[in-house]
Amino acid sequence: MAQLVAQTRQAIAPAPTAARPWLAVATLCQREWVRFVRQRNRVVGAIGQPIIFWLLFGAGLGPTFRLAGDGAARLSYREYFFPGSLILILLFTAIFATISIIEDRREGFLQSVLVAPIPRWSMVLGKVIGGALIALVEGLVFLALGLTLGLHFTPWMLLSIVLLLAVISLALTSLGFVIAWRMDSTQGFHAIMSVFLMPMWLLSGAFFPPPPLTADTSWVQWGLSLVMQLNPLTYGVAALRRLMYGNLPDAPLPPNTPQLATCWVVTILFAAVMFALAWKISSQRTTGDLL
Repeated sequence: MAQLVAQTRQAIAPAPTAARPWLAVATLCQREWVRFVRQRNRVVGAIGQPIIFWLLFGAGLGPTFRLAGDGAARLSYREYFFPGSLILILLFTAIFATISIIEDRREGFLQSVLVAPIPRWSMVLGKVIGGALIALVEGLVFLALGLTLGLHFTPWMLLSIVLLLAVISLALTSLGFVIAWRMDSTQGFHAIMSVFLMPMWLLSGAFFPPPPLTADTSWVQWGLSLVMQLNPLTYGVAALRRLMYGNLPDAPLPPNTPQLATCWVVTILFAAVMFALAWKISSQRTTGDLL
C-alpha cells in the first residue's frame, strides 16, 4: 500500500523543467533592474562623477597634455580621457550593483536564494547579467557625449563598441561579485574599492598614457609600465581607443597601444575568468571580510 501511494505521488508530482535555472536568472536580473529604477541616486553617482571628472580634467589638463603623433596631429586630453571616463562609469555601476550582495545577505534574501532548488551558476549569472546590463545602458548614455567630440559612429563601429562594453561590464561586475561575496560590511567593500579597484582603473591608461621606456628610464617607470601591461583593464581601454579613433588620420593613438585582436582576446579571457571565479567562490562560506 505504501509503495502504491509513493508511486501515485511521483506520478502526479510536477516534473522539473530545464527552464527553471533560466527562470531564476531572469528573475534575479529583473530584480536588479527594479532596484536600479527605484534608486535613482545610483544614476547620479555612476554617471555624474565621471562626467565631472571628464569636464574638469579635460579643461584643467588639456593645455599641458601632449601626445606625439605623425606630423602635427594630436589628441586633445578630452578625446584621450573619454574612453577612460566610459570605463569609469562601467566600474562605478558594477560597484553599486554588486554591493547589493551585502545588503541581500543582511536582509536574508541571499540565504533564501542559496537554499532554492536551482544550480548555483544561475544565481551568479542572474546577479552578474543584471548588473552588467545596467552598466551597459549607463555607458551608452555617456557614449552619446562622444558626438560633442566630433565622433561619427558607423553601424559596424557602434556594434563593436557595444559588444566590447558588454564584455567589460560582465568582467567588472563579476569582479565586484567576487569581492562583495567575501564582505560582511559595505565599509569594507568601499575600502577595497579605494585601494584596489580605483588604482586598477588609474593604471589602465585611462587617465594617463604609459611612460615611454628609454635607456634613461628609471626603475619606477619600468615598474609602472609593467603593471599597466599586466592590468587586464588596460586592454579594454586600448580597444575602445582603437575603435573610436583608430580610423581617424588626425588622431594618433598613444605609443605601444596593443593591437585590437589582442585587446579582444585579453578582455574576453578576463570576463570568463572573473565569472568562473565568481561561480566557484559562491559555493564557499564566508566568516568575515576577506576571510
